[in-house]
Parts: sequence; structure tokens; C-alpha cells
Amino acid sequence: MSNQFNLSRRSFIVMPLALAACRKGWNVLELSGLTMGTGYNIVAIDHSRDVQHDALQAAVDGALAQVNAQMSNWDDGSEISRFNAARAGDSIAVSPELAQVMQAAAEVHDASEGGFDVTVGALIDLWGFGAGRTRSDMPTEAEIAQAMACCGQSQSVVLGGGALTKLNSDAGIYLSSIGKGFGVDHVARVLNDFGITDYMVEIGGDLYTAGNNPDGRPWQIGIETPQVHDRGVMQVVGVSGMGMATSGDYRNYFDVDGTRYSHIIDATTGRPVTHDTASVTVMTDNAMLADAWATALLVLGRERGLKIANDRDMAVLFIDRDGAGGKSGFKTTASDRFAQLTA
Repeated sequence: MSNQFNLSRRSFIVMPLALAACRKGWNVLELSGLTMGTGYNIVAIDHSRDVQHDALQAAVDGALAQVNAQMSNWDDGSEISRFNAARAGDSIAVSPELAQVMQAAAEVHDASEGGFDVTVGALIDLWGFGAGRTRSDMPTEAEIAQAMACCGQSQSVVLGGGALTKLNSDAGIYLSSIGKGFGVDHVARVLNDFGITDYMVEIGGDLYTAGNNPDGRPWQIGIETPQVHDRGVMQVVGVSGMGMATSGDYRNYFDVDGTRYSHIIDATTGRPVTHDTASVTVMTDNAMLADAWATALLVLGRERGLKIANDRDMAVLFIDRDGAGGKSGFKTTASDRFAQLTA
């Protein structure tokens, strides 16, 4: 794990652009940098030709610094770090931005039957997926039970009156599965403030697009084939005016006796998921919710997740490992909304 939020889970490929805008007299602004333990990339079309690259870069970096000051577990002075250091019964005043993220986290937690949980840090560490931790063996039942006693979003934190109240002294909040998406949305607002209407913002695999790409088409995003050594494209989708995120189990895992244990932890069992769903891609109104739901539905797996996706009219693509006929491959299953958007 890096020094901010989490390892990049980048599971998409932006398809090559012809940059036709250059021929039409527009400016194409490309920005990149490091944030939240991963990288960010922005492509923005400046139709006015008045936006200064350095001014936009400074505004973007300032917005991301603000998010880190609110939500980074690796900044001892951040709002979330102050909450994690608090004792049971303490209430910590938080910014409207962190309150928004925590409210969204609570709603996804409830709607996903506990599949999404921002308090699983102790379990992530136990299974060897935390900062500087690795393991190749199974934790004991006692160790799992001890870690689970530190977790449980609904039993650990209450949001109200602009403050977070801690219910469990040992609990900690980790926002790696929703914070990057919020950061994407925060940067998108910066671009809107500069009068930019055609852009793509991406942080560590979470993205939001608006308008069209420089070729005048919706932004073409390739969903990656969920395998370790080959960044092939499983499907290309056009995305405009939506957030998009993919969560996968195929980059961070270990094997014991032929069973794969990934960094995707089910808080209700205290164990990594072991079903056949290898990745989940979500497209929704903003990147924050796409980020959270991609994790939640990967925890649940295709069978349970598809029902929730259809019941909530969410655009979701599940990619499962397919061992039919003794062959190793993948099969895709789209929610009704995803099929409509990509028809």
C-alpha cells in the first residue's frame, strides 16, 4: 500500500484519441500527477482557448490536497485520522465533504446488505493486504474473530449534526473504496468552474467524463480483461456525463492449497471472497457512488449483486471466471441498465 489511500486498482483503458480538436482550433489540456497513493490523469477540451494550464493544474492540486486533508489515513492531522484516534463516545466535527462521503457510505452499506463497509481495515491488515504486510498462510479463527470485533460500520460510527461519533474504540474508518471516487467528482467541479464542459478525470481507475472526447464522441473506455499479466480489453463502452469504476480481485491476492484469497474482504464473514466474479464495473451519476458500488457488488458476487443492480436500475457489468469444458476464460453478465446504455 502506498502513502495515501490505497494501491491503484486501474482496470480500464482509455482508447486512443486522434486529438481532432487540434485541427479545429481547440486547446486540449492534459494534466497528471500523484494523489491518494496513485496517479491522476485529466484530459480537458478548452473551447475558449483562455484556460491557462498552470492555473488549472494549481486548482486541481489544491482540490486534491483538500480531499487528503479530510480523508487520508496517512495524514495524522486529517479529519479521518482524528476520528480513528478518538475513544468510544467521542464526537469529531467533520467538513461537509467528509459528511457527504460518510452518508453515502452508510447508504451503500445498508443497500448492499453489508457488502460495503469502510471499517474493515483490521481485517485487511490481518489477511496481509495492509501497508507493508504480506502473508501466505491462513489466519486462525481466533485472529479473525478478534479483527471482526474491530469492524462493523453500523456498529462503529454514527453521523449526525455535522459530526462523527465513535461507538467502538478499536474501530477505524478507511475510505480507499469511496475516497478516490469523491476526489474525481471534486476535480470535475473544478473543471466546471473553469467553464470546461468536455473532459475526463481519472484517479486510480475511478473516472468521470463529461461531454465528448476530442474526436467528438463519448469518451471511449475499455474495460480490462481481469487477468494479471495481460491488459487486454474485454469491452469498450462510451461514457459521457457519468462516473465509472471497476473493482477486481486479480491484482492483489495470495493462494493457499489452490484457493485464491484476494484483498476483497467480506465484512460479514471476516474473510476474502472466493466466488467466481473477478471484476465488477459500475456506471452511475457520479464517481463516488460508482467507486463504492463496484466494491460492494464485487463482495456480493454476480448472483447476489445482479439482483441488487437490477432492483436499483444500476448499470453494472460482472465478469466471472469461466472454467466450463476445462477451459480457462471469462464470461460477462450485464445488468438491464448497462445493456441499455451500451446497446
